[in-house]
Amino acid sequence: MLPQHTRHPREFEANRFVYPVLSRRSQGLSIGVNLNPDKVCNFDCIYCQVDRRSESETRFVGLDLLLDELEGMLRWASSGEIYQHPQFASVPEALRRVNDIAFSGDGEPTTYRNFDEIMEQAAAVKRRLGLDPIKMVLITNATMFHRPVVERGLATLDVNQGEIWAKLDAGTEAYFRLIDRTAIPFQRVLDNLLRAARERPLVIQSLFMQVHGVGPTTAEIDAYVARLQSIRNEGGQLSRVQVYSVARQPAESFVSALPVNELKSIASRIYQETGIEAFVY
Repeated sequence: MLPQHTRHPREFEANRFVYPVLSRRSQGLSIGVNLNPDKVCNFDCIYCQVDRRSESETRFVGLDLLLDELEGMLRWASSGEIYQHPQFASVPEALRRVNDIAFSGDGEPTTYRNFDEIMEQAAAVKRRLGLDPIKMVLITNATMFHRPVVERGLATLDVNQGEIWAKLDAGTEAYFRLIDRTAIPFQRVLDNLLRAARERPLVIQSLFMQVHGVGPTTAEIDAYVARLQSIRNEGGQLSRVQVYSVARQPAESFVSALPVNELKSIASRIYQETGIEAFVY
């Protein structure tokens, strides 16, 4: 059985919206904020770990309750008291740090209708507690960046230690349809990535997997790397790429993890062909 601190449930104690996790990619504690407790998402990724077959007890975001939970969790985690809890007692000393507030959860966070307000309010909580160095991380599929309410929220992130982790799982339209299963055009994702990257550096998060025992083809990785290079060529800023695979039960049984050596090969190609640092998780 996995150690308790390596599990990533989106519910914690009596909280409905805010939960702590030990994050591989953050290299420390990440305070998760679930803006989609209704489990509604505009993607239906074949690798998703969210159980969409069962209904959530919480259907709507209560902003005041969310902010109360966030403040309480930040106080508890930053004080170190969290490591007295059985779920986090075994966290290694080197990882006993609060790295970020991560807006993610059970769907696409930028679909939250008051996205700009929640970014402002969360930043205010962070400032009030004297925790300015803690990042605000948005984990997103980049489909809504063109909306004014989202643009305002991204601007708030820019001045509050914000970092955008934007999904790019494919190089071609066909593979995008296979993996992310959405009616949203692939070109909208690409256009939004470029639009946002021209304003601030983005972190690209890319999950590669085996589908029916077969990983992405060489041609697909060629196209994927070319997409990254195109963003840079057109004035976009990409600070790094996170290359990883499935770590928990995916939505579809025909999905399995891509071997680490193949992930490393993809990361190596990214760096060699684009100059962008790529890290394997």
